Amino acid sequence: MKTPTPQTYAQAVQAASPPSPVVKDCVLAFLFGGFVCVVGQVLCNLYQNLGLELPDARIAVSVSLILLSATLTALGWYDNIAKHAGAGVLVPITGFANSMVSPAMEFKSEGFITGLGSKLFTVAGPVLVFGITASVVYGLIIFFFQI
Repeated sequence: MKTPTPQTYAQAVQAASPPSPVVKDCVLAFLFGGFVCVVGQVLCNLYQNLGLELPDARIAVSVSLILLSATLTALGWYDNIAKHAGAGVLVPITGFANSMVSPAMEFKSEGFITGLGSKLFTVAGPVLVFGITASVVYGLIIFFFQI
């Protein structure tokens, strides 16, 4: 059998790949992302009506969205929602919670410490490390150059 050239391989992949419905995906991501924002705003208003000040209500909304996302992931529903919603639910804080809980759920059979605990930050860990590092570097630049 003859080894295909990169061009013939690319043509075969193109022919075998279904077309991506980009417009539909963007509309669904927009709608689902908007829905997440609406839920967040409703929760914020609810928490303020319950007596929390705006900064505290915003914190409560973040915690609530993380808890909701982690619960949906644990129940196995988040992936089904994300199949249709795409970046609409993967980009906000809900996606971050899902990225932490998913690997942990896969390894829960290995035990609480060696499975669940050690895999919790498999995906989110690098995001946290580089995000925190970037913020420290940015802070040092501002501090030393008084920007």
